[in-house]
Amino acid sequence: MSFYVKTKVRMELKVKTGGMEDVEMWEPVSPTAQYFNRSSPPVCITGIFEFDNPIDDSSFATTIEAIILPTNPRFSSIMVEDENGEQYWKRVEVNVDDHMIVPCFPDGLSLESYDAYIGDYLSGIGMDPFPNGRPLWEVHVIKYPTSKASGSLIFKLHHALGDGYTIMGVMLSCLQRADNPTIPLTFPSFRKSPKSDSGLKSLISLVPQVLNGVVNTVLDFGMSILQSSLLEDSTTPIRSGEEGIEFLPINITTMTFSLDQIRQIKDILEVTINDVVSGVIFLGTRLYMEATSNESGKARSTSLVLLNTRSIGGYRSVDEMLHNPEAQNLWGNQFAFLQVSLPKLHQSDQSFDPLKFIYEARNIIKRKRNSSVVFLTGMLLESMRKYKGTKVCMHSLSLSF
Repeated sequence: MSFYVKTKVRMELKVKTGGMEDVEMWEPVSPTAQYFNRSSPPVCITGIFEFDNPIDDSSFATTIEAIILPTNPRFSSIMVEDENGEQYWKRVEVNVDDHMIVPCFPDGLSLESYDAYIGDYLSGIGMDPFPNGRPLWEVHVIKYPTSKASGSLIFKLHHALGDGYTIMGVMLSCLQRADNPTIPLTFPSFRKSPKSDSGLKSLISLVPQVLNGVVNTVLDFGMSILQSSLLEDSTTPIRSGEEGIEFLPINITTMTFSLDQIRQIKDILEVTINDVVSGVIFLGTRLYMEATSNESGKARSTSLVLLNTRSIGGYRSVDEMLHNPEAQNLWGNQFAFLQVSLPKLHQSDQSFDPLKFIYEARNIIKRKRNSSVVFLTGMLLESMRKYKGTKVCMHSLSLSF
């Protein structure tokens, strides 16, 4: 859940005998970071770089020390707890080599075999906790070729460091443009279509939108409360209903989609790329449920869609996030959860229309976004955390998953 909390920074100054000052910064841990830190197994973001050429890791440590560590103090900090139970980020000395991990696989295997090895390796590190006393990130160097690359870099970062938007900025800061390395990476910005209505006509059209937003807020917030206390999703192939499943082994699989096909669906339905990707994930989930257990494609199932709450229209580099006054508040965990019911597979195989399913999923998410349930739920969780503690709040939040 997304929160914005203003806090004061506690600083301690320690002077070394050599005359060089060593500054330790104790920054309060945000509520969102506390949620992720209390969870077990750790909630991590995993990013993978795949290279066409074999990897030479001789300069990786220098690159990370020069580019990644300076981006934010959290990459050089650990979480500590004071005598009152309050958590802080504490700056520590970082030995980059401790965070560089080079696994060893058998030599001379086929590309498909290395695909399987790396898949199992990904699943394994996803459950492994971070070592105590070290900042919450790791870089795994895979020197073995796969069917997709000659070598790979796996970044494992604790979600307390930041959300996907932040981490993507950090990872992209390691790259340079092929045409001109001196120019920063740029991506297309989201552009809103110009509004044609104005004056009284625009005001009149705004009234039903406001009313719909109020109604949606009441319904969604009420359903969120019920789902966290009384209602439960059906038992399906993707939800067993048993406790403690978060401690069971996981399996990470990857799929490749054609951007041209995604753009084609986007143009046909006149929706966004995110709408298409979300709809495809929902559709794949429903088809898997139906293929595994008959009629489960119609079962009641709820997903959590992460929503970026930043008021921006595109990518911002790490340098902008840290030094541009207009973008300095972009760092951290700034997202919210939307509880979205998966559309059901009502149609038979002969008449099933995947495009219609994707469009239905898009409409559900759009209706959810046209409400203030995100902010009300955030306020409720923050009040619960303040008066009952982070563990109670985490348990309540897990009931919504």
